[in-house]
Amino acid sequence: MDFSLSEEQTILSDMAYKFAKQELGPLAHESDKEEIYQAGVVKKAAELGMVGAWVPEQYGGAGVGCMGNALITEQLCRVDMGNASSIITASFGCEAIWLYGSEEQKQEYLPLVCSGRAVSAGAFTEPDAGTDVAGYNTRAKAEGDDFVINGNKMFITNGTVCDFFVVQAITEPEGKRHARFSQIIVPADSEGITRNKIKGKMGIRASDTATVAFEEVRVPQANLVGTAGRGFYQLMHFFDTTRPMVAAQALGLSQACLEAAVKYSKERQAFGQPIGSFQLIQQKLTEMAIRIEALRGLVYRSAWLIDAGKPDYTLAAMAKYFGGQTAVFCANAAVEVHGGYGYIEEYEVERYYRDAKILELYEGTKEAEVVTVGGVLMKG
Repeated sequence: MDFSLSEEQTILSDMAYKFAKQELGPLAHESDKEEIYQAGVVKKAAELGMVGAWVPEQYGGAGVGCMGNALITEQLCRVDMGNASSIITASFGCEAIWLYGSEEQKQEYLPLVCSGRAVSAGAFTEPDAGTDVAGYNTRAKAEGDDFVINGNKMFITNGTVCDFFVVQAITEPEGKRHARFSQIIVPADSEGITRNKIKGKMGIRASDTATVAFEEVRVPQANLVGTAGRGFYQLMHFFDTTRPMVAAQALGLSQACLEAAVKYSKERQAFGQPIGSFQLIQQKLTEMAIRIEALRGLVYRSAWLIDAGKPDYTLAAMAKYFGGQTAVFCANAAVEVHGGYGYIEEYEVERYYRDAKILELYEGTKEAEVVTVGGVLMKG
């Protein structure tokens, strides 16, 4: 077994980290404090092939697969998870088009996003239904050659900055609970759409998050992605493929926490010596390092298996679950190592601490991952 990165993957990882240090680092504090979506940075990343990097070259992507995308995600989040999220999710929703869309849809939308000419969004979560995907109430009624969409979406990444949505909506109201939904591409400038930015988030404030309302929004039925009535199952598979990327975000952020804590431990003096010489500090650093290495194995393996055509979605759920826990643990430990200084914005660990929590919440809460993995264990 060979666990080393290829030369190409190493170059890709180094390039992503260098970009993050040069472009994200200087903007991190202002973007967080003022909640600024840095569209220019997203476009620069796209020019380097880091937006939708997993998309095959024939559709305008870098063609680096899930593993390459995980490496990019890890290194961007190692510097600033807020702006990194804007880059990583600029193609969010396109996974559905790649997995289930027609050839025409792939040719039309994927190159636009990968080149930075457009930003996509997945309009899934609703005010009264998040983890319960089958509980969504947005409806798309067939009228002639069109769908007419009505409903409300909540916590939509890129909601106010995107050019199009992939919307999860009920198209088969008489079907069984899980066979009622379809996925539909909806241009963001369609008449009847209202978008409002959500402000005051705990973390990843540079990433755009919004409420989106659809009122009598009319789009062609040709915008259907995949098969009518299969939207629930399509979305479940969608999240199976994106969970390793959330775990990769956690990996990068956790690494940043460890690096900041080690640096501070060498500089901060107490009782005439660096605090890093004390065993209690070393214990925190050691536990952080161990969890990070364990997480790296889960992230890389789950991503590699997807690229190899042998996806293990239970492993991906494990990576997502452990990733969120590791990021929260490492951020908390980093703040504790910094003491009172870790509680003020002058030190980056304060931002890391706030950014970490979302990794236990979005794209499947940690409780949802427990249900996923536990269900598989019980079936076995």
